[in-house]
Amino acid sequence: MSVRILALVGSLRAGSHNRQLAEAAVKHAPEGVEVELFEGLADVPFYNEDIDVVDAVPEAAAKLRAKAGEADAFLLFSPEYNGTIPAVLKNAIDWLSRPYGAGAFSGKPTAVVGTAFGQFGGVWAQDETRKAAGIAGATILEDAKLSIPGSITRFAELHPADDSEVVEGLTKVIAQIAEQAGAGAAA
Repeated sequence: MSVRILALVGSLRAGSHNRQLAEAAVKHAPEGVEVELFEGLADVPFYNEDIDVVDAVPEAAAKLRAKAGEADAFLLFSPEYNGTIPAVLKNAIDWLSRPYGAGAFSGKPTAVVGTAFGQFGGVWAQDETRKAAGIAGATILEDAKLSIPGSITRFAELHPADDSEVVEGLTKVIAQIAEQAGAGAAA
């Protein structure tokens, strides 16, 4: 059985190091694990209960929910914006938290990783992302973490997919997610 992990990136910037980290996850996913990088978070409108209406959900939000519904688990990539979670990632979590009690995150293993310029690699934002996703119903893998500091200098000339230390940490996190997802499917 293959495990499907949906990757959501909290940065919309074309040269985002977190997007590159997600690309590394796609490239280095072990056999039997598929990591799919979701495209289109920029198109998802801000969550508003008035537009979250059965049979009338905005197309971009419906696409996000459909992809999330097909996933066995999630891998969230969070940079740190002003010490916290980026709005685009929080918005995705909000859409996936609904309908209340039965959102796409419900019971699915979820890990949060990321990189940032600061010396702690964005841990504040990643902690906030874990909190939000957990409240949204995700099963947060507290031990599956990877925070990479100094992104601007570390990845100035080296893609994260070519950084052996990063790849090792990332594949460890992916393996933890796959193990949890596989355990959940076997139950």
